[in-house]
Amino acid sequence: MSALFQTYARAPMEFVRGEGVYLTTADGQKFLDFGAGIAVCSLGHAHPRLVKALGDQAETLWHVSNLYRIPGQERLGARLVDNSFADRVFFTNSGAEALECAIKTARKFHAQQGNPEKYRLITFDGAFHGRTLATISAGGQEKYLEGFGPAVQGFDQVPYGDIDAVEAAITDETAGILIEPIQGEGGIRTVPWSFFRQLRDLADRHSILLIFDEVQSGIGRTGKLFAYEWTGIEPDIMAIAKGIGSGFPLGACLATEAASEGMSAGTHGTTFGGNPLAMAVGNAVLDIVTEPGFLERVSELGLLLKQKLAQIVDDNPDVFELVRGEGLWLGLKCKVPNQDVVASLMDQKLLVVGAGENVIRIMPPLIVDQEQIDDACNRINNACKAYRERR
Repeated sequence: MSALFQTYARAPMEFVRGEGVYLTTADGQKFLDFGAGIAVCSLGHAHPRLVKALGDQAETLWHVSNLYRIPGQERLGARLVDNSFADRVFFTNSGAEALECAIKTARKFHAQQGNPEKYRLITFDGAFHGRTLATISAGGQEKYLEGFGPAVQGFDQVPYGDIDAVEAAITDETAGILIEPIQGEGGIRTVPWSFFRQLRDLADRHSILLIFDEVQSGIGRTGKLFAYEWTGIEPDIMAIAKGIGSGFPLGACLATEAASEGMSAGTHGTTFGGNPLAMAVGNAVLDIVTEPGFLERVSELGLLLKQKLAQIVDDNPDVFELVRGEGLWLGLKCKVPNQDVVASLMDQKLLVVGAGENVIRIMPPLIVDQEQIDDACNRINNACKAYRERR
């Protein structure tokens, strides 16, 4: 019997080695990884530059407290500021922690302004913001809330993409609006980019904050360094994680100078966040994804993959309904149970990830090439054929 909490329905396999876009099991089976650890392994597995950065740092210093200056942290923070809307950065170990920091930053901003009654955030149905008590309350999905007692107060959920519902939900207690530019766990759900411009206008008119959750969409996943760049507007606060560490636990909360004003010394903290090991990896990731042409290549390959997936939908109308998403963050909406499709693809040695609305997420490492995309699409077609024959 396993000594672990039984919180995961794990597939009956274990991986012992990864290289690029491939994973190898203990018994030597090689899988094409188009799940990337749920959009985490942005640069694939065992990227040599990340291995070197981590190894070099491990030989000198692993951890010091945030009671002291950490040069790698200051460097990565400055680089994130230079490449985004933000003026300030707080480093965390995960996306949930980054969201927790974002929520606290929004509440503290209004308290600092003399309006402590402004603590509520407007969120959206289908959202996923993490697994802490606050973030499952923000997401509002009953399957994550059940059994954990009363939800954390301060979240008002509205339909995704409904600007009238957002405006109607704003009260004297509203601190801000929290949204994913594209919903990941919700099923790669998108709304027109113009919706975010409407949100920005609402936030400005009501003197509230706009908060983006880019835990999955950030660090090049959509073909821009951050997905908000597609919208034509900038948030006040943003949470990132996953891709910035490419497998090493790392997240961050970014904010403007004004929005972060209330987060003074002693108001928030972390033991491990921003440690030298994480900073070495984060800086190496940013070195690569900001190289000339890298993000343009992600966009080009994302368009190619989307076109090929659209053809797969046309060729397999009994299995798939549509394709959606941006860059190398795509979803296939299924007509059959998505977990059946995930299992059929696993039989073809292709890894993908399920999501809401009966969608499978297709999120290869950003270093994927055209040949590997062609291979994956062939495996999807073969899985459809095999699934059809079994029914």
